Amino acid sequence: MLEPTALDGVRVITPRWFDDARGAFCETYNRQTLARHGLDVEFVQDNQSISRQAGTVRGLHFQSPPAAQAKLVRVIAGAIWDVAVDIRRGSPSYGQWVGVDLSAESGQQIFIPAGFLHGFVTRTPNAQVVYKCSHVYAPGAEGSVRFDDPDLGIDWGIPVEQAVLSDKDAAAPSFTALDSPFIYEGSS
Repeated sequence: MLEPTALDGVRVITPRWFDDARGAFCETYNRQTLARHGLDVEFVQDNQSISRQAGTVRGLHFQSPPAAQAKLVRVIAGAIWDVAVDIRRGSPSYGQWVGVDLSAESGQQIFIPAGFLHGFVTRTPNAQVVYKCSHVYAPGAEGSVRFDDPDLGIDWGIPVEQAVLSDKDAAAPSFTALDSPFIYEGSS
């Protein structure tokens, strides 16, 4: 099942699980099924992160065109609060964010199109996140915005001073410093 969010293009996906005495089975990705629901994206890279501590923040990140990335994110151990921020110039929701609880237990996923910042905070220790990307990592195209930028006002569910950050994320610029390379092209 695909559910829209408050941000055009960002969707929550709830895969169907099949349970029996042996355990459970779930198809986590099927390009044809997603395409039937309007998500016809070719993913070319899979990433996995392991965060040892609860309160680890990764993000807010993006890659500029022509290396822009759509992402399909899911959790295989633990739980996270996943956030997408619209950075498409001209969008009615520019600068607005949406957050979704994802966990290994729920199996839910979030699809984030290109043109959005992406980040998450771990709710549990040893959280493992896997995500598909529509473009390979391109260091020259990467960009970021501070996770705790007051202009965005994201509620991460933790005191910001307790966030565990990489040096790179701690040095990310403000939202007002962002010269977004993305342009809103209407509803998707």
